[in-house]
Amino acid sequence: MATRLIALLAAVALLAGCGAKPQRDIQWSAFDGQKAYEQVKQQVSYGPRPSGSPELASAAGSIAAQLRADGLDVEEQVLTAPTPRGPVLFRNIIGKTRGSRGAADQIVVFGSHYDTKWMTNIVFVGADDAGSSTGVLLEMARLASTQPNVWFVFFDGEEAMIQYGANDGLWGSKHFVKDLQDKNQAKWIKAMVLLDMVGDADLGITMPSDSTGALVQQVFQAARDTSHRDYFSYRNSDILDDHVPFLSAGIPAVDLIDFEYGSAPGLNDYWHTDKDTLDKISPRSLEIVGQTALRLLALLQQAPSLR
Repeated sequence: MATRLIALLAAVALLAGCGAKPQRDIQWSAFDGQKAYEQVKQQVSYGPRPSGSPELASAAGSIAAQLRADGLDVEEQVLTAPTPRGPVLFRNIIGKTRGSRGAADQIVVFGSHYDTKWMTNIVFVGADDAGSSTGVLLEMARLASTQPNVWFVFFDGEEAMIQYGANDGLWGSKHFVKDLQDKNQAKWIKAMVLLDMVGDADLGITMPSDSTGALVQQVFQAARDTSHRDYFSYRNSDILDDHVPFLSAGIPAVDLIDFEYGSAPGLNDYWHTDKDTLDKISPRSLEIVGQTALRLLALLQQAPSLR
């Protein structure tokens, strides 16, 4: 009798498993740099996109629509904050894969800001800063939509209104982290991977020293696995970027950024200028970063806690 009961339970379990939706492996090689580039073009088509502008609202709408079309659940965080230029409305866009659930060290966050710096003297369309990372995240979301516990977060207000400081810049990421803390959800986040300025045709990603060491090593491993190791290095200095609020909350974080974006090696003379245009970025660079980031996701899903 006991043997027959065990066999019956096993059969029921097998039938239940047959009806379950399988998790597909992440195909990092399927990341399409040209598709990511088309997403960058879409962002740039709105023109300058400073926080609080109608153009940024249009960009946010297109990001949310793309995430929904790819099967992610979309949330928006809207806040109005005092800034050196007066009250400004900020809007974070969050795409969550439908296998996401709240549990300690389960969620991997990939982030990018999507606003451009407020300028009055030039037309700044921000193809690299921050069109490139926005395009990469959208293509990643398309390919990783069936994976559990992945959030793609598009931060508003990374750019300072006047000068980065305690009361200027990183508006969206600070709000996002505070919301996690207020809801006692910071413990859910296993790692935060920030992408910023990743489209330079002469690509050289340098992870700043204010990145979590164990996470930096995972990035290097992902780069080796994808044969892109030559494009990734470590810099012995900090960068104030959207990963910093996560670090301050005790969340492992790393910043993938190419901060040499200019007319010659070692220069950064395209940054925050009217020269930051589509002709300066490359689908191949987007592909290198996107493939490495997708491989990194697979490694992080398998890794123990990084805290």
